[in-house]
Amino acid sequence: MRRLQMAFVLAMILAAGVGPRASGTSGDRDDSRRVRGCTNETLQGTYGIQVQGTQPAGPGGPIESVIGVVMRDYDGLGQFTQVGNVKGSITGWVPDRVGGGTYDVAADCSAVVHLQPAPGIVLEERLIIVDDGREVRSATMLPPPVMATGVARRVHRD
Repeated sequence: MRRLQMAFVLAMILAAGVGPRASGTSGDRDDSRRVRGCTNETLQGTYGIQVQGTQPAGPGGPIESVIGVVMRDYDGLGQFTQVGNVKGSITGWVPDRVGGGTYDVAADCSAVVHLQPAPGIVLEERLIIVDDGREVRSATMLPPPVMATGVARRVHRD
């Protein structure tokens, strides 16, 4: 229950700070415009993501800083693949690491992602989708020692 509360608080903080409204509109204040909800189809195409944060350098190891860039392809149906270039301050860099996973978008334009960046490793991210799916803000929630955020921008729509 505490994790759910923390995820909700973080999602609210992210939603407040993203600029354009998270409802999928472009940010104008014309309330006469009909606001669309989001679906899995809202995330479709290739996104460039910049990530930063911290993670364990190994099982039970020290915490390291990480930075990176990722190209992620969402299929619009709840599946994605990606190629990441993430560098740890201790572990270094593994070029062009391939991964993939699943996602589920809620009508309020929040989403949950389950990413498997390597065998035996699963990360859970929470997303806020803005600007009709052209931009995404993310925070890694699980496992607890991983603390990373990301900003994604759609490169092209399939």
